[in-house]
Amino acid sequence: MRTSFVFSEVVTGLRRNVTMTIAMILTTAISLFLLGVGLLIVRMVDKVQDNYQSKLEVSVLLTNDVSANDKDCAQQPCAGLRSALETTSGVETVVYENREKGYERFKQIFEAQPELVKLARPEAIPATFRVKLEDPERADVIVQAFSGKAGVKAVNDQGEFLGRLIDLFNGLRNGVLGFALIQALAALLLISNTIQVSAFTRRTEVGIMRLVGATRWYTQLPFLIEAVVAGIIGAVVGLGFLAAGAIGVTKMSGDLFSSQILPPMGLLDVVIVSPILLGVAVLISALTGYVTLRLYVRI
Repeated sequence: MRTSFVFSEVVTGLRRNVTMTIAMILTTAISLFLLGVGLLIVRMVDKVQDNYQSKLEVSVLLTNDVSANDKDCAQQPCAGLRSALETTSGVETVVYENREKGYERFKQIFEAQPELVKLARPEAIPATFRVKLEDPERADVIVQAFSGKAGVKAVNDQGEFLGRLIDLFNGLRNGVLGFALIQALAALLLISNTIQVSAFTRRTEVGIMRLVGATRWYTQLPFLIEAVVAGIIGAVVGLGFLAAGAIGVTKMSGDLFSSQILPPMGLLDVVIVSPILLGVAVLISALTGYVTLRLYVRI
């Protein structure tokens, strides 16, 4: 009977303050949606690092005359550059890719973007040495040693590009989490105000219960459960937003994901972060409700 009474009071409280309850649910949903976006970005950064960290190379691009006239890298300065790269400390492998092979590689990478492939011409693709290092973080040694040498057009460190990409995602993550924090503060204030209003509207019946011997914890429990239930509903709504957003972004950015420039994010990733969002919703709602009842509500 006591359990039935508590839950009937919870339902009554949620229905009685329906507008504030809806506002609390939506605010919680938005804050948790933003938190979920931040967590998905963290997962994407981890996937990018896992996918590319072991594949990082230094690309030594050759000049146009070398690319056009030395298909097999048998003449100078191409042969000398290959020998120098192979004997450099820390170099694991050196692969020569002539202009034709480079063009085929370009078409494979961007096969999901046929318009870009049509615009490209083999003559625009330079012959390249693809250098794999034992320690990718020491790419600057190759960059400094071979930049400006005869036959070298440019030296590109893939790790530098990866670092810029990760910095971009980290900045986006920090911005999203900042908005999530602001929205979470609004949710906390709404939860606190909703509990205070709910307690005020039921002050007479709660007072009668206290007079007949009900403990303070027993009279406050329905208000605490109201906050937790609203938080859980908000988390479920936020997860719905997150799932819809993940599917929508994946479809709109299909070229990036299909070409494997970025790892795809889908419903599985949302499922993985969902326990965190539900746990945060329950914890914040319960703590806010408890503190509000202890500090501001005397029933």
